[in-house]
Amino acid sequence: MTKNSEINGKKDLSLEQKEELLNVLQARFEKNRNRHKELEWAKVQEKLEANAEKIRSLHEMEQTGGEPDVVGYDKETDTYTFYDCAVESPKGRRSVCYDREALESRKKHKPENNAIDMATAMGIELLTEDQYRALQKLGDFDRKTSSWIATPPDIRNLGGALFCDFRFGHVFVYHNGASSYYSSRGFRGSLQV
Repeated sequence: MTKNSEINGKKDLSLEQKEELLNVLQARFEKNRNRHKELEWAKVQEKLEANAEKIRSLHEMEQTGGEPDVVGYDKETDTYTFYDCAVESPKGRRSVCYDREALESRKKHKPENNAIDMATAMGIELLTEDQYRALQKLGDFDRKTSSWIATPPDIRNLGGALFCDFRFGHVFVYHNGASSYYSSRGFRGSLQV
């Protein structure tokens, strides 16, 4: 797994790494047709092969346990949307507080990193509440874990941050101090290609 300090080195993937990633993504795409019924893998792959930076981001999503998959396509902008579709919050992105300010505010027992910096380094964005709810329509995610989500500035300015999980057949949105972190809380990302 990629360590927090090594996230998204700006080096291109080797041809072997790129082929391996594309094979994994294609197999996941074919296995989970309910997430993208009308879409064709060949077109997705064509977009990916034209953008090394997006491939690096997907590689980081995969390496940290996110199991990224296509969840949508915007005809107007000709972009595909990938979300982390791992059943539980990605293992390589857990035990992190919300952002750098929260990390620096901790006096003791600091986590290694924070969700916002990790996502930025990976070239992805945290899911919003609406995106998280849309993800849950594709399956049951975070039944044992939880995931930080993009937090509105008015909440963050007061020291809070939002996270979600799925329990009892429903999505729950909660708040915590942004500096909190738990072994079962990570974050899910989105990527536009």
